[in-house]
Amino acid sequence: MKKNLLTLAVGVCSLSSSFATTKPNDLANLNWQAEIPKVIYPDQQLVDLYEKTWEIAADRVRVGPEGLPSSPYLDENCYEDQIWIWDACYMVMFSKYAPNAFPGKETLNNLYIPIHEKTATPLRIHWLDNPPLFAWTEYQNYIFSGDKERINYVLRDKKYLQRHFDFFNTLEKGYVNPAISPNKTLRDVVKDDKGSIRGFTWTGWSSGMDNTPRGRDAGGYEKVLWVDAIAQQALSALYIARLYEDNNDKSQAKAWRQRYNALKKQINEQYWDDRDHFYYDIAVENGEPCRIKTPASFWPMLAEIPSKKQAAQMVEYLKQEKYMGGKYPWPSLSRDDKSYNHETGDYWKGGIWLPMVYMGTKALEKYGYYDLADAYAENVVRQQLRTYHQVVPHTIWECYSPSADRPSTEHGRTARPDFCGWSALGPISLFIENVMGFRSVDANEKIVTWSLKKKNGTHGIRNLHIGANKVAILYNAESKQIEVSATEPFTLKVNGKSFRIKAGESKINYAI
Repeated sequence: MKKNLLTLAVGVCSLSSSFATTKPNDLANLNWQAEIPKVIYPDQQLVDLYEKTWEIAADRVRVGPEGLPSSPYLDENCYEDQIWIWDACYMVMFSKYAPNAFPGKETLNNLYIPIHEKTATPLRIHWLDNPPLFAWTEYQNYIFSGDKERINYVLRDKKYLQRHFDFFNTLEKGYVNPAISPNKTLRDVVKDDKGSIRGFTWTGWSSGMDNTPRGRDAGGYEKVLWVDAIAQQALSALYIARLYEDNNDKSQAKAWRQRYNALKKQINEQYWDDRDHFYYDIAVENGEPCRIKTPASFWPMLAEIPSKKQAAQMVEYLKQEKYMGGKYPWPSLSRDDKSYNHETGDYWKGGIWLPMVYMGTKALEKYGYYDLADAYAENVVRQQLRTYHQVVPHTIWECYSPSADRPSTEHGRTARPDFCGWSALGPISLFIENVMGFRSVDANEKIVTWSLKKKNGTHGIRNLHIGANKVAILYNAESKQIEVSATEPFTLKVNGKSFRIKAGESKINYAI
């Protein structure tokens, strides 16, 4: 399901005439199978989907046209002559498991360099004002990989993370640079009488939520300040501060903490609705909430903005199927909204999108809602599995129906196939982290955190890298032992209990 399925995408995503300038990177993908973690799980169908997803993603490793800052790179599988900011950021979140074969962080260079060095690029950036997720992404990759050289490059040497934070704050609406992007920027900055930023107007396209009805009740997209935009800026400030803290720069960490705390205060004071106990977009004119519920309102939760009480109130909307819960969780529009499309989700009017599922899952984890996060992550991955078997072509889709095992639609036509791309987050990242329970890998502290679940039986992972350390971890349900091998010592945290693992092979008696 590689080159032949590229032709199937023509009907749903117009491929550029420059298609010939990019090609599958066969050399880089020659032995990608040896690079990915090997998973052991009782449900072989989930294992097969995991492996098939990597296979589809391998076909999206591309050799770019001459002049591209980083090549090969990861392509999301839409327009062959353009790339997206938030697609690229999300692809890092699964490619980090096999970075030698899947150039996730390198793909980000194809965005940083054109934007911040004003360098012409043969792969133009679709929206310069796409969601600003770089700092969150770089931090997650840093913790997983321990790649200090990368952080020195983006944080200290080039200061791309800080520059992009300021770029998003100051970018003028209508800015266009054809050598970098084909589109005018649509996001605008709204300030108060004292010159302080109140927030940002946006659009469905530039926010990434193309046909969302947000802003509907206030008179349109440009009539509201988008809660996700300002929350993503807070998220960026938070993770820039953490990167400085982790790299012993107290002065810069303090300065960015102050920026974060100011945004946190502002979001809670202006975007939190005391009536519904929910974060909403607010009207530019009077600051009144635009009461349209979408997963975008959970960006503040990922940015650690709400109190525990506020988070609990937000989670109530996820526990109920009539809003955003149930068998098909995280629809892109609450089911009680008048614009919600029950049958297919009609793209962002209810369609289930893996970037929002992944963000929401990690937001829930921030506040300790692990059981709900894991249950909903598994619901979505199993929907992807059932859809894979029931729908032809058998593949991973751009987005999914909020009511059935099939893809969503865009303007009446089926969403894009072979979208690995960010939809790989389900069968790879959510499967490893939430279904199998390998919650996190910290290469700097040399810790793997495992939520070991009895229902999973014998399961585990091999060829998992903690920086330079290659480990294998398996729970043997028959012997009630955890079997571990490692090339270097590390700490394994299992359900809150820590075990110091030596290099070589070890066994730990552990009854669930």
